[in-house]
Amino acid sequence: MALILLLLAMVVNVLVFTDAQSVGVCYGELGVRLPSQQDVVNLYITNGIPRMRIYAPNPATLRALGGTNIELILDVPNGSLQSLTDPNTATTWVRNNVLNYPNVKFRYISVGNEVDPNKEETRGFVGFVLPAMRNVQNALRAAGPANRIKVSTATYTGLLKLSYPPSEGVFDDNVIGYIRPIIAFLVENGSPMLANIYP
Repeated sequence: MALILLLLAMVVNVLVFTDAQSVGVCYGELGVRLPSQQDVVNLYITNGIPRMRIYAPNPATLRALGGTNIELILDVPNGSLQSLTDPNTATTWVRNNVLNYPNVKFRYISVGNEVDPNKEETRGFVGFVLPAMRNVQNALRAAGPANRIKVSTATYTGLLKLSYPPSEGVFDDNVIGYIRPIIAFLVENGSPMLANIYP
C-alpha cells in the first residue's frame, strides 16, 4: 500500500509541477490492497490535485470527497446505461449517487465510457447512451443542480476518421448516426464532450 501511495505521489508531483491549472487524476478502484478512499482523497488534497474522476459511484469515495474542494467527474458505468433509459430509475440513480452527497463538488456526470458502434464489447450500449443522458439531465434539472452539473459521455479517438491536426478532426462515417444526436444534446445543454486521450 505504501508503494502504491508513493508511486501515485510521484506521478502527481510530476503533474502538479507542470503548473497546469486543470490537472485531475482518474481514481480507479479495481485492485488489491488499495489505500482507503479517505487516504486517496487526502493524497489529492496534500498534492493540490483539484479534480478527480471515478468510474462508478462508490459511497465510501463520495463520503470521503464531502466537504473538499475536489471537483468530481462521476461515471455511469456502461452496464447501468440500459436501466437509466427508464426516467424513474434515472431519478433514483441521481438521488442515490448525487443528491445524497450535497457536500461533493460534482462537475460532470459521464454517462457511459467509450461506447463505440464498431466494437463488439460496447456495440450493445449504443442505443442506451443518449436516452440515459437525457434522463439523468432531466433528473438533475428537476432536483435543481442541473445548472452546475453538466451531463456528458466519454468518447475516445477510436471514433475519429481523422484526428490530426486536431482542427481537422472528423468522425468516422459509420459513427455519425450515433454521435451527431449526442453532440446536439451537448450543444443544447452547454455541456462539453469528454474525451479519453491516450498519448
